[in-house]
Amino acid sequence: MHSPLTLAKKYFHFFLHASNGNGHGVHSPFVFNFIQQVKNKRPDEDIVSIEQVRKKLLSDKSFIEVEDFGAGSTVIKTSKRMISKMAASSLKKKKYSQLLFNMVKFYKAGNILELGTSFGITTAYLAKANPLAKIITIEGAPTIASLAQQNFELLQLNNIEILTGDFNKKLPVALEKMPIVDLAFIDGNHRKKPTLEYFFTLLDHSNSSSVLVFDDIHWSDEMEVAWAEIKNHPGVTLTIDLFFLGIVFFKNDFHHKQHFSIRF
Repeated sequence: MHSPLTLAKKYFHFFLHASNGNGHGVHSPFVFNFIQQVKNKRPDEDIVSIEQVRKKLLSDKSFIEVEDFGAGSTVIKTSKRMISKMAASSLKKKKYSQLLFNMVKFYKAGNILELGTSFGITTAYLAKANPLAKIITIEGAPTIASLAQQNFELLQLNNIEILTGDFNKKLPVALEKMPIVDLAFIDGNHRKKPTLEYFFTLLDHSNSSSVLVFDDIHWSDEMEVAWAEIKNHPGVTLTIDLFFLGIVFFKNDFHHKQHFSIRF
């Protein structure tokens, strides 16, 4: 993991070299539409109830027992943690949740997979964006998964199935239920080996319309190596680097690879 200072320096370098966030100067109709219709789209009123749940989590001073999973397969320890502190460190910011919401709507994603449920805020955004979509989300820690399920019920979201346990064991189960994935949000084990394993597994369940979204692509040196390998894969035709998120497309109507870095 990069130190806060290193990450800040990397972001400053990114900011200087990335395209501005309004789409001007981007010579790709596909990416211009992404900027205008997804990245810059105003928040939808459907998210108000989800943000109320987020606010509740951020003020919850109660403690829960949480199992830590190491290397994606083994429980390291169980510890008591305060919900508000966990929420503050693990929940994606509103603008990234809104981005996922807009992506589901704009690309009409019907089969959606999430690795890393946490308390279910991003899952709820994915589900709200398309009530007819099928959402499968995987969470390693049973206590966190239970709270996420409570949040889904509170928000009256009936199109989410949560699988609890080791990603390596539950991902094949999810893909049996969802042979083709329209959109996947990978927010799990932020290391090179598991990230690439998730990518190659999902590659076999993707088509030219599928979209993969990877979290924290600049979080560490090895995540940056993983992101570089994903970008260079022959099946990947276009990527968008938003610094904290990396978005992968497989559109077969592009004649050469395109990689964009865009301020967000």
